[in-house]
Amino acid sequence: MDVILIVLPALLVFLVGFIGQKMLGFEINSISKMAIYLMNPFLAFKTFYENELNMDYVYIFLFCIGLCVVLILSIKIAAVTRKYPKSKASAMILSGVFMNSGNYGVPIILFGFGELGFRYAVIMMVIQSFLMNTIGLYYAVSGSDKARDSKEIWMKIIKMPILHGAIIGLALQVLHIHVPLFLNQTIDLIAQATIPTIMVVLGMQLATLGGKKVERSALSFVVIMRMVASPIIAWFIVSLMPISPTLGSILIILASMPTAANTTMFSLQFNTEPDLVSASTLVTTILSIVTIPIMLALVS
Repeated sequence: MDVILIVLPALLVFLVGFIGQKMLGFEINSISKMAIYLMNPFLAFKTFYENELNMDYVYIFLFCIGLCVVLILSIKIAAVTRKYPKSKASAMILSGVFMNSGNYGVPIILFGFGELGFRYAVIMMVIQSFLMNTIGLYYAVSGSDKARDSKEIWMKIIKMPILHGAIIGLALQVLHIHVPLFLNQTIDLIAQATIPTIMVVLGMQLATLGGKKVERSALSFVVIMRMVASPIIAWFIVSLMPISPTLGSILIILASMPTAANTTMFSLQFNTEPDLVSASTLVTTILSIVTIPIMLALVS
């Protein structure tokens, strides 16, 4: 019962966004851009400025890289075996590798593990954002029906403000530069509003996902990779690391999150099998209502 109560507040906030979108039909793109470009950088800054740099940062980074590499290789092998075209293989990587550790994972960890867990989750969110906007963007572009200039890809990566916020926060912490009280209060206000905002946005995005037919075998494989294989691989990686049980549990739970909603935007932007990616996001998110409480019960 306790684990259900941990997940329930987050799901209810998603439901608010879902119902609001169905009834009122907001222009999601503008709200999503506001959360990504205006609010997320403040949350990233606050997290990296206030949390003392230690080996946990390194272990979280290594965990994210290791999980990403293993999942990509597994999906590539399956795609070659099944003789899938490049576009479908790229869509499967987008859907199967990149989890919703931000607007889904962070609030779940906050409700389940408190402030310390929240800080770990935000650090992973920033690292995952970097990976999604580098490796994820590469596969979205490579699976596109149009050729893209490598300069265009790197410009998109460089412009991601969440990375700027994290770098500035980390730099000020390392250099022991004090942020004035009035500025710190402003950052706190925006940072505190960020998670509820992106949770509502996720609910809105889920309300717009189409119900078009996709290949069941490809969709099933993505779902298995994201919801089953990913947490198992995460458990194995965590068992090799000298980290606290709390951090290990948090990493495993975040690895079991559904497909990241941003992958749908990537697939639509570059026409990389968007129906498969959006279906994966919808199905894994629905399944997570059951799987996330199970994972919390298993590792907490």
